[in-house]
Amino acid sequence: MDIKLDHIDLSILKALQIDAALSQRDLADRLGLSQNACWRRVRRLKQAGVLRAPAARVDAAALGLDLAVFMLVRTRHHDAAWAARFRSRVESLPEVMELHRIGGEWDYLIKVLTTGMRGYDRVYQRLIEDLDIEKVTGLFSMEQILTDRPVAVPQGR
Repeated sequence: MDIKLDHIDLSILKALQIDAALSQRDLADRLGLSQNACWRRVRRLKQAGVLRAPAARVDAAALGLDLAVFMLVRTRHHDAAWAARFRSRVESLPEVMELHRIGGEWDYLIKVLTTGMRGYDRVYQRLIEDLDIEKVTGLFSMEQILTDRPVAVPQGR
């Protein structure tokens, strides 16, 4: 759905990306709106698919998930049936945070959060089991420098 966003909509998006737990009253006060006007705008953004469900940000390292790996996957298969099997397999791995189909030398990029090298090896073994994958490589994150940034909404949208 194509939606026109004004400066108030952009302010709502920015505020909720920083703190999705803001009450309707606090959000309205912060933006200088009545609660009803604020509610109508938030509802419109949800209906348009711009705002999805609020979520808590979890510190993975505090849970012992101390290894982030970006897996690059290359396959010889580009048919819909193989892609569906691959996607289903990736979705079945709870350690997978993101899956992207990409262009260039590789076909897929998978972001994994796990517990050390053994955890990564378990993910790798489950991923490749019974799937004809040409090549997999892992890029290991040594330090998270920038994460959880709010989406930069284009001006004039």
